[in-house]
Order: sequence, then C-alpha cells, then structure tokens
Amino acid sequence: MQTLKQGDAVPNFSAKDEQGNTISLSDYKGKKLVVFFYPKANTPGCTAEACNLRDHYETLQNQGFELLGVSADSEKKQANFKNKYEFPFPLLADEDKTVINAFGVWGLKKFMGKEYDGIHRKTFIVDEQGVVERVIDKVKTKDHAAQILE
Repeated sequence: MQTLKQGDAVPNFSAKDEQGNTISLSDYKGKKLVVFFYPKANTPGCTAEACNLRDHYETLQNQGFELLGVSADSEKKQANFKNKYEFPFPLLADEDKTVINAFGVWGLKKFMGKEYDGIHRKTFIVDEQGVVERVIDKVKTKDHAAQILE
C-alpha cells in the first residue's frame, strides 16, 4: 500500500458521485479539500464519522474546507447513505477503486483475527494547489471534524 504523504501532489482523478455526476480533483482547484475514505456506507463507524462531519459542516466550510467522502460502494448505496443522514457533501461511488488506489488506501486489513483487503479509514487534507497538506491516519469517527480543524 503506497499511501500519499504530506507534500505529495494528488493525481487528478474523476469518479461518479451518488447522483451519477462526475467529480474530479480539478473541480476543487483553489479550494482546500478534505477527502475522507471510509470502508462501507451505513456501517456504525462510517455513519458516526460522516455524521460528525455533517454536524460540523458549516464550521468546516467557514474555515474554507470542501468535503468529499469516498468508498467502493455503488451509487445506489451512496445515495441511500447520503439521503438517510442528509449529508451536505458528495459521496464518491468508487467501485473500480480509481480514487482509492490514487490515494493508496486499499490494502491488507486485520479484523477479529481475519486478514482481508479493504479500504483503510484515512483522511487527506489537500491544499488549494492539489498537494497533500496533512494525512489523518487514526481517524476518531465521533470527533473527526475536530481532528481536521486542529
């Protein structure tokens, strides 16, 4: 797993969001972007994380941040997740793992003694020029906005 690090330029990417719209890194040029990767829509940890970001969305926007959630779920699953919890930010349905691989967050995971490949929960703060400013490796799902704002 070759994860992007602080100072790395983010490769331009395009993927469909929950409504089938194509979203690209270039859409955020000149803006600070928070790209958060989560393993699976509608699971407890992912729901807590995304709801925490929703609840602090205005504060994050006031600090100049745009948000983009990414998982390998289908457009339909992402749309259900977004509608159920009223998220004000797009969720990418990265089924072919284009964005996931560009950021290097797909790899071996361990859970309850089992090993499998999956998405590592990580958040990347990308500056206005598309360069990684900071990586949050240990995401606190219930307090994620505070980690971004620190």
